[in-house]
Amino acid sequence: MKDDVQSFISYLRVEKGFSGNTTLAYENDLKQLADFAAGLAGKENLPSWDSFSREDMLGYLLNLKERNYAVTTVARKVAAAKSFFGFLVSEGKLKTNPMDNISSPKVGKALPDTLTVSQVRELLAQPTKSGSPEAKRDRAMLELLYASGMRVSELVNLDLTDVDTNNGHVRPFGKGKKERLVPIYPGAARMVDEYIKDVRPRFVHNVAEKALFVNQRGDRLTRQGLWQILKGYARQANLEHRVTPHTLRHSFATHMLNGGADLRSVQELLGHANISTTQIYTHLTSDHIRQAYDKAHPRAKAKEN
Repeated sequence: MKDDVQSFISYLRVEKGFSGNTTLAYENDLKQLADFAAGLAGKENLPSWDSFSREDMLGYLLNLKERNYAVTTVARKVAAAKSFFGFLVSEGKLKTNPMDNISSPKVGKALPDTLTVSQVRELLAQPTKSGSPEAKRDRAMLELLYASGMRVSELVNLDLTDVDTNNGHVRPFGKGKKERLVPIYPGAARMVDEYIKDVRPRFVHNVAEKALFVNQRGDRLTRQGLWQILKGYARQANLEHRVTPHTLRHSFATHMLNGGADLRSVQELLGHANISTTQIYTHLTSDHIRQAYDKAHPRAKAKEN
């Protein structure tokens, strides 16, 4: 059974081009399912999935519920099982799909946690308290994140040629390697320019290095490295429990909408394929909408007759 799981993981990695993190999540979920199936038969490992029925799958889902797994986690495991069994059917290894007529649990979209403008200002001010080269790099990174709404993964993958500080824009590559051009405000462009001229040369010893943001060894900064840096400054600003790698992205989107940007523009800036993804931020801007309504509607301030 686990051999079939490995075949499926290889298929996702090689033919579908899934990332390492995604394939690892699939692998962990399906190994858990395989262990459950083997346990039903009283064996350490079953030779095939032929004997695993729809009723067995329902039993697995009930087991997850009894173990108090979050709805989002169960939904992910269901999605992994659906893809896996669909793969086995298409490969001719299964005649019937144990996932037939089994739907995923409904997951409500959680509203993203955002910072206020003053909280963002406090967070971005933390690196200025040190004059070290690392702090100047960090200020440039945080300013660029908030200026552009980029994903953390997009920022660490930037090369020197992807940012134009003279004209004030950056070129991130989003999901599916889709390129977009995002304007950045002058202050962020200036800080990135200063970092490139004054700080980056102190770290980089290999002239062939293309990465925009690097660590002290001169290597491309990793997503995990940036997250640790961000957590440190969030702690200093007393925002540790409010900040995640996506917090500045969420705050950017919300503040843009509050400032009057239209939804389509924010969608393009964020690199969302579907506007429905961007619409989640409209739930966070009700106060702004109310104020705009009260200000604009000709009868909003009219006295009742």
